Amino acid sequence: MPPKSSKPADGLDYKAISKQFAKARAAREAREARDAEAKEKGLPTEKEQTEILERQRELLNTKRQKAYERRWWWTAAFWTWLLAVHAVGIWLFASGFLLTRLVLDDKSSCAAPPVEGLAASQAALDVQKGCWHPKQFDRAVVILIDALRYDFTVPEDPAAAHAFHNSFPFLYDTAVKAPQNAFLRPFIADPPTTTLQRLKGLTTGTLPTFIDAGSNFAGTAIDEDNLLMQLRESGKKIAHLGDDTWWSLFPEYFEPNISKAYDSFNVWDLHTVDNGVIDNIFPLLESSKDGQWDLLIGHCLGVDHAGHRYGPDHSAMTAKLQQMNEFVTKVAGSIDDDTLLIVMGDHGMDGKGDHGGESDDEVEAALWMYSKRPVFGRTSPEFAIPPATAKIRPVNQIDLVPTLALLLGIPIPYNNLGKPIEEAFAGQKGNDWANLEAVSRLASAGIERYRQSYFKARGIKQTVEPGSPAALWAAANVAGLSHKDAYNYLKEFENETLQVYKGLWARFDVPRMVAGVFVTAVGLVMLVMYSSKPADEEFVVANDAELDYAERRLELMNLNHEDQEVHPDQHFHRSLLGGLADARVLFVVGVLIAVGLYRKQPMDGPAALVVTLLITGVISALSTSGRSILNILPRTFWGWLSVVLTLSHSIGFASNSYTIWEDSILLFFIATFGVAALISSFRIESKVDRTMAIYHTVTFIIIGRLASYSKLCREEQMPYCTSTYYASVTSSTSAPWQLAIPFAVFLILPDVIKAFLMPSKSYEGLAPTWIGYAFRGGLFLSALYWTIDAANNGGWLADRLSESTLKSAGVYLAQVILALSLIAGSTSFAWAPPNISILSTSAKTGQLVTILGYGNAMGARYLFLPLNFLAACILVTKPMGSGALALMMWQILCLAEIIDLNQLKAESIGPVMLAILGNFYFFKTGHQAVLSSIQWDSAFIPLFSIRYPWSPLVVALNTFAGQILAAVSVPLIVLWKVGPKQRGILETTARALGVFIAYFAVEALTTMSWAGWLRRHLMLYRVFCPRFMLAALLLVVMDLVGVLVALTGVRSNTLAVCEVFGWAE
Repeated sequence: MPPKSSKPADGLDYKAISKQFAKARAAREAREARDAEAKEKGLPTEKEQTEILERQRELLNTKRQKAYERRWWWTAAFWTWLLAVHAVGIWLFASGFLLTRLVLDDKSSCAAPPVEGLAASQAALDVQKGCWHPKQFDRAVVILIDALRYDFTVPEDPAAAHAFHNSFPFLYDTAVKAPQNAFLRPFIADPPTTTLQRLKGLTTGTLPTFIDAGSNFAGTAIDEDNLLMQLRESGKKIAHLGDDTWWSLFPEYFEPNISKAYDSFNVWDLHTVDNGVIDNIFPLLESSKDGQWDLLIGHCLGVDHAGHRYGPDHSAMTAKLQQMNEFVTKVAGSIDDDTLLIVMGDHGMDGKGDHGGESDDEVEAALWMYSKRPVFGRTSPEFAIPPATAKIRPVNQIDLVPTLALLLGIPIPYNNLGKPIEEAFAGQKGNDWANLEAVSRLASAGIERYRQSYFKARGIKQTVEPGSPAALWAAANVAGLSHKDAYNYLKEFENETLQVYKGLWARFDVPRMVAGVFVTAVGLVMLVMYSSKPADEEFVVANDAELDYAERRLELMNLNHEDQEVHPDQHFHRSLLGGLADARVLFVVGVLIAVGLYRKQPMDGPAALVVTLLITGVISALSTSGRSILNILPRTFWGWLSVVLTLSHSIGFASNSYTIWEDSILLFFIATFGVAALISSFRIESKVDRTMAIYHTVTFIIIGRLASYSKLCREEQMPYCTSTYYASVTSSTSAPWQLAIPFAVFLILPDVIKAFLMPSKSYEGLAPTWIGYAFRGGLFLSALYWTIDAANNGGWLADRLSESTLKSAGVYLAQVILALSLIAGSTSFAWAPPNISILSTSAKTGQLVTILGYGNAMGARYLFLPLNFLAACILVTKPMGSGALALMMWQILCLAEIIDLNQLKAESIGPVMLAILGNFYFFKTGHQAVLSSIQWDSAFIPLFSIRYPWSPLVVALNTFAGQILAAVSVPLIVLWKVGPKQRGILETTARALGVFIAYFAVEALTTMSWAGWLRRHLMLYRVFCPRFMLAALLLVVMDLVGVLVALTGVRSNTLAVCEVFGWAE
């Protein structure tokens, strides 16, 4: 207990309190006196003045917010209009480049054979006995095994055999043991090898065109003459089982009571369609069913789906081929003597189980014909054994059309270009040359009739030169030829005519192509001028308190004035969109409509001309707004580097080798930028900033090299490339060790992101919860999904859980992840406050308030949006791709630091490098610029079956994950390390997005230019055309993501931050 003091306790404190009280009372009396004086003069009191000032500040913030909203809507309107310009330019070029052939409406009929005098000489023949030629069969059973590659059916040395070898021996064995009852030959498809295009060729006898590949998901009815139409016109009945694509091509052709279709696009389902065909076909083959059908089609999909899901070298393919072997064996034993059995594939598959037509494996299918009666023959003893490879004695798939028509006694379809298969008409001894000449003459006469009609419709003159179809046709009709010689001449005529039409149908509409290139080029000029920054325009920071106070006072004074100054960018957008109503536009519209009507293509001319004049008006608006062509020219090293990288990437598409090795070239570009940034980092004055810049640059280079080890090689890169994306080059599933990658991403990536936020004290607010728990949880669930998928594919839990149970668990888990990342994530992003915290500390001068995260308030909060999309992309990308996307996010953050530390935000190099990274990681996520690399199975990650529009959206998210993530990250480059008082954010972001989109516009422009210029190149449809299609599609997708995600995200981010700190402009 302390001792008692003899002095009065706290005496000095009482004096201090008394003094403070007196001071406060004097201040109050003075305030009351001022208030009384103000009332006498009719002025507001001091308290009222404070309230008025606060209301004025609120009005000022509201005014600035409304001004921002107006500028944002004008910006969004411009980008929407730009999307329309790009879409029209691409459409014009594509409609002239990817042409369809002219379809003739003529139909063959029994009463009008193509050979003169045939109707009179064979008047006794009718439909029942055979039209044009005596029929050999009353009925036919066609078993179409989708993707039945030829080497699946021929024997292979067991020591060198793969899983797809020696599992389907019945076709080969029967052809060898009973050559008069069966034959097996390679069956070559004309690309594209999508199922819908193959069915058109197999029924009409015509060649597909490249543009038809886009209709693989939505078949339209075939109106031209075809086998099924001829059968129906002859009173025959057709039954169908299996792939529902037939029903969209041939509506109302099939007997409804005995036909059954199944969904064809669920590549995860290996058994439903096949089991449906097997269960329903045998009752129809029973003798009691006679009269119910004349043609029975069974289309099995299990082999194709096994290839898509697992690749051909997998036990699932072995099991499926064995099932087909047993099925065909049973069908062969169930038919009668008057029934022809045909087993065939519509296309093959590559080493991963995909097919587009780019490689030989994708076009080499198998054809097997069987009859219980001995009717087949060989014209040479060496043909008795089926070819060992598909390169020996192949049959064109269109050759099936005249063969089947003549065997069933119906007319050959009018547009057919195929020739009869000689084994079917050579006789049992193989020497019936008279019959071979007769059937070949019928087919050749039909082809000649078609040629005359087509050339007349197209206005093409026929040339008669040695070796031409006309000369060969004349030679085949010379009197006195032996049957064998005439047959050989007719075969030459058929082969040469087919080559002529292959070249003829590669004709292009050059004016439309030029119009498309011109529209895209002028649109690019407009975009670059829009993106160019005027010399006097800077990225301003309003952190000067006195200047900010003076500007606010000035705005408050003018708050109620009606004549408010319009923001320069808003004025520019108004001028730009207002220029669309220019009189010159109306004049050009009239001219273009006239041209379009003259060309009998009324939509083409107006579209090209209207857009051309609209762009003219836009360029005029750009000029009046102070932007000129001089602004396009770079003025710094980084500006020139951006131009060099962009042009180097795009000009190189003129070379097929450059296009084939594009992924390696992009890695070189990334390393080039890294070296330049590293040199620049050494020039930074601050030691801390210099060290951090060097660290991030070196990390950026290393990550690029590390990501390059994820690759999917295209055929042309062999043998100098080794695929690592899948378990093997013959698989489309991931290796067990690759399942560790998503778990590594789950453990490491959130901590990496945290490390980037900690230096600016931005790991505050919602950041720890969303990044540390929600985002990390989503990554864990994605890793869990791919583990379940691997267990399902590998049958690891087959004895405990059924395949359907694992599939259901995976689908529901995927739906949860997408809901967490895109729905909950977008909601959190829209409503989340800035990533800041208030830290209050005591000091001698009073309380010191510190705002943690203030310096990165804009960038740290916007980071949530790319992370949400990253989580969704990682889910729909296979394990190797998820690691690549995680590295991409790391690289993007390094890029943001490099741009900030080197003070390059006003330069174009940041958006350009983002575009390069987006393209680079397109290849690192298991894709190439070929149709066969599209990962269609991704559509079934969150879904049980095809559902529009969700299935295409999921495939797009999988295919363009790299570019989408890059587009969403464009504002991040601008906003990183930016505080709430920064001005010009919307305009600077819009210009950065313009540079980013311009990169893809240059890519689209050059690919369409080179594809058009090299339209006769041997590698056109294998290299140049797919790359143009990729670039065109990417440009539209980037436009959409830029408007719907990036600009919308910037708006939401700005509103949230300025709601807390007030509006800086």
